[in-house]
Amino acid sequence: MTIMAGVPKTPGPGQVPPAQLRVTNQDRDHVVEHVKSAYAEGRFDKLEFDDRLERAMTARTHGDLMPIMTELYGTQAVPRLAPPPPARSGRAPESNERLGAAVGHGLMALGIPIIGPLLLMLIGGKTSPYIRRQAVEALNFQLTVVGASILLPFTVIGILLVPVIWVVAFVLAIVGGISALTEGDFRYPLTVRLVK
Repeated sequence: MTIMAGVPKTPGPGQVPPAQLRVTNQDRDHVVEHVKSAYAEGRFDKLEFDDRLERAMTARTHGDLMPIMTELYGTQAVPRLAPPPPARSGRAPESNERLGAAVGHGLMALGIPIIGPLLLMLIGGKTSPYIRRQAVEALNFQLTVVGASILLPFTVIGILLVPVIWVVAFVLAIVGGISALTEGDFRYPLTVRLVK
């Protein structure tokens, strides 16, 4: 690091930033994307994900971010805080893939949970990573809704919540279907992701 008139010079591309150099929001965002990508690949559990995510989001210096990158990739990834490789495959999904993925989400809106995304995942997911990704997300959400619908009626407040959950599920299924048609990467909130 070069110091000119008492001001440290920012390192250039490919250079290791000094540990005491303050991070930017973009630096934090890059590490958060790496953490999310590693979690989506199944490289660590939810507790480890939450720990790394919190450490990345509250980092003040590069010395705070570098250990997270080292944990994810080893020492070769520390010099660069570049965004992770895109999760998508190299080609854009075809129209029939987008339509199939939308059907997996949309069957929930028609009151037919689990069957649509399960069939799509088993049949179309073998040839299309896009269909598989969308079907897995829809299946996990629909399993969560059905599970909540079975367990909640054991409480008085749960009986009142079940219709609300189904209305919200209906709306979210439509949003998920539209997102699948437009090549979006929609993630359902409050979903237990049992299927990977």
